[in-house]
Amino acid sequence: MKAFSDTARWRMLLSLIWPFVGIVLLLVVFGAVSTDVLSSLRAYVGGEGLWTNSQKQATSLLERYSFTADEADYRSFLRAIDVPLGDTLARLELEKQQPDLALVRYGFQRGRNDNADLPGMIRLYRNSAWLPGVARAIAIWGEADRAIAELDAIGAEIHRRVGTGEADVTDFSALRARIRAIDARVTPLESDFSYALGDASRQARLILDSALAGIAVLLVLLALWRTHRMLRLMARSEENSRRSEQRFQRAVRGSSDGLWDWDRTESHLYLSPRFGELLQLDEQDAPRSPAELFARLHPEDRAETLRNLRLHLHRGLRFDTEFRLRLHDGDYRWFHGRGNAERNADGRLLRLSGSISDITDRKIADAQLFAEKERAQVTLESIGDGVVATDVQGSVEYLNPVAESLTGWTTEQARGLPLSTVCRIVDEATSAPVADAVAAVLQEGGAVTLDAKLQLERRQGGSTPIDLTATPIRDRGAEIDGVVLVFRDVSRERDYSEALSYQATHDLLTGLCNRYEFDRRLELALKEVAASQSPHAMLYLDLDQFKLVNDTSGHAAGDELLRQVGVLLQQQVREGDTVARLGGDEFAVLLQHCAPDAALQVAHKLRQAIADQPYHCGRRSFSIGVSIGAVNLAQGPRTLTDVLSLADAACYVAKEKGRNRVHVYHPDDADLSLRQGEMEWVERLHRALDEGRFRLFRQDIVALGVQPENRGSHFEVLLRLQENDRITPPMAFIPAAERYGLMPLIDRWVIRAVCRRLAIARSIPEPEAIDLCAINLSGASLGDEGFADYVRQQFAAFDIVPTQICFEITETAAIANLSRAAEFMQQFQQLGCRFSLDDFGAGMSSFTYLKNLPVDFLKIDGSFVRDLRHDRIDRAMVEAIHRVGQVMGKATIAECVEDSATLRAVREIGIDYAQGFGVARPRPFEIAAAHRHASDGIVR
Repeated sequence: MKAFSDTARWRMLLSLIWPFVGIVLLLVVFGAVSTDVLSSLRAYVGGEGLWTNSQKQATSLLERYSFTADEADYRSFLRAIDVPLGDTLARLELEKQQPDLALVRYGFQRGRNDNADLPGMIRLYRNSAWLPGVARAIAIWGEADRAIAELDAIGAEIHRRVGTGEADVTDFSALRARIRAIDARVTPLESDFSYALGDASRQARLILDSALAGIAVLLVLLALWRTHRMLRLMARSEENSRRSEQRFQRAVRGSSDGLWDWDRTESHLYLSPRFGELLQLDEQDAPRSPAELFARLHPEDRAETLRNLRLHLHRGLRFDTEFRLRLHDGDYRWFHGRGNAERNADGRLLRLSGSISDITDRKIADAQLFAEKERAQVTLESIGDGVVATDVQGSVEYLNPVAESLTGWTTEQARGLPLSTVCRIVDEATSAPVADAVAAVLQEGGAVTLDAKLQLERRQGGSTPIDLTATPIRDRGAEIDGVVLVFRDVSRERDYSEALSYQATHDLLTGLCNRYEFDRRLELALKEVAASQSPHAMLYLDLDQFKLVNDTSGHAAGDELLRQVGVLLQQQVREGDTVARLGGDEFAVLLQHCAPDAALQVAHKLRQAIADQPYHCGRRSFSIGVSIGAVNLAQGPRTLTDVLSLADAACYVAKEKGRNRVHVYHPDDADLSLRQGEMEWVERLHRALDEGRFRLFRQDIVALGVQPENRGSHFEVLLRLQENDRITPPMAFIPAAERYGLMPLIDRWVIRAVCRRLAIARSIPEPEAIDLCAINLSGASLGDEGFADYVRQQFAAFDIVPTQICFEITETAAIANLSRAAEFMQQFQQLGCRFSLDDFGAGMSSFTYLKNLPVDFLKIDGSFVRDLRHDRIDRAMVEAIHRVGQVMGKATIAECVEDSATLRAVREIGIDYAQGFGVARPRPFEIAAAHRHASDGIVR
């Protein structure tokens, strides 16, 4: 601590004096620079004197040599002129960008300058050329050097002439004149050089004096700033000390703990005000010494508290204990006491201080917690789940009775053992031990639930399916102190789940795979085909005449037959193949890794087995057949929907070809192409209904006899399909619509559309007089129980006069639904509607059923009318139908009257009405656009 204090003091001292130390260092550097500059200027002044003396001496010696021609004089001249030539060498080198300083020193040394002055002379020349005086001196120096160079050249010329004998000494008069002229030119330069150096010296001194004054001002300002800052820091320190003292006093007054401090040297005991409040004591009743304070200890706690205090004083153990103190009213409360002793360097006790806090409420809570723990123990022993508690190392601490029963271990036997020894938990699928649940809790820091299907193995053998949840146990510091594992016996749930899983993938009646599971397996087979071209095949089976069994013997017999068929199919295929019931009397077989020829053999074997097997239900037995459609998955389409569609289509073709046979799909199969074309029509027709692409046309039906003049128009409504500006006739899509049950939807659309147009036509000015509008109905609509109600709703919605409506029903549709057709006719004839039997004569039993159908018109099949002029049989049929109609009071209509000759022929026979291109061509049944807005309310 002392070293730390010394370091802190040195740091504080350094923080105070470093600016002044910096200023002093700056002054030292400044003094050194000043001395260097002035010394360098003095050196140049001294050098100028040497230069001048040497120049004068060289001039005199050269002039004497011109008279004496004595070689000694010439050598003296060379020694004298070498001084200014050395200075010239130094100056020229200094003027370079990167001068050779060794050469500069050599030049100045030739100029007889002192070696000690050379560094300063070099620095002054390189760094002070910006001073006006120095710059002028350098310029004078250069001019003088040129004169010296000229003088040196004259000396060399004289020496050459003397040496060669070219001239007599009397011939050097001109050169002597030049020598004297050079001397006269150089003499003032020497004075100017001295004056320039003097100016430079004065300028440098002025600059240095100014800089010195600036440094002095800076030093004064810095001293003022540092003084102000020190005063401010001192004031802040005093304020912080005051606030710290105030905070301490507030903390002491506001603390929930009672503070105490015993100064041994002064034998003084300090108790904070909160200490007295905790004991409910006034200031005069507060203990004055440790003995008085110890006297308030509960007798049962006194020995333990004093022992802990002695251990703290003599052994340095922590003084942290709980005890009871007597209050002013004599009651006791629990306190938590902490203390710390302070000693001097010799280990002598100086003071003892600490605090107490009231923990009575916590002690009560602990007692309540203990009681709750007891209740929790009882609860754990009563719940239906197994509970195991461990410590953080995974050692077992507790098992409730259910856990003991599940594991075969008692708590006494298991306590301290590893969890993996007591609870052997394995994965049900792999029988491999699962991950350590305790380690998982410690890693996650929270509850962990193992999702796999688990088995808990008993100590004595056997296992139980369980669900496992592991939850951490935390202490008061929120640290994990252990783990609780809850095992729930899920035997019953597992059985129920397996039953549900079986029911989700199997048909409840036959036990075969259901449609969902078959689709899943077929999808996997298609993926395998796409990846490896494996030869898989699918068979689609539809029992023949199964409805007859239900109708004659009841559905119980039908169900029993389906069960027997399912058993038979499973017996006829391999173990890896899939047999499924798709619904009703439809089955499917997925043949895994089965070549096309082998698949066909299996199909025939299944067909033969079903045909040969007698089926019994009670005392009755049945023999049935089956139609099978086969698809080789490697040759067929690659989507589930397409495979099922093609297999269904192939099965349908097998039924159409006589039932109880096998039909194999081929990409170029014409029958399947027709079937697929019809199936494609289904989507197109649905889209046409959704998008409103159907169009209505009308074709007039003309009366051939004499009619009243005010009789209105009589026409048949014809349906067309418009796609991409192309009109499609009904025979292109009606067969598909009939086959797939779409005719009731189309008939409803036609009924509503006709009623809408009739309502619009009635609402416009000068409306067309419509006597009768014929609407075609399909046999499927007659069999629809809700169709009659729908027609009545449309009549009511559009306020239709029923006498304007004539429903056309084909002979085959009427015969197929004879009772329903007769009922429908009677209902709407009562409203005023009329009926026409369309395509009459095409059926084998036309005349037989006619007396049971209350129709108003017989519409003769066009196959008889078209060639009656050339075929006597056709004419005889038309005449016979007309005579029967007359006898029964029914009007006759000849359709397919394509020309005027046919029209004359039917007129001759006496036919009542004619329809066809020879009478009128179909035209759109639309109301003029100009009148549509006026009738919006009716349309909507």
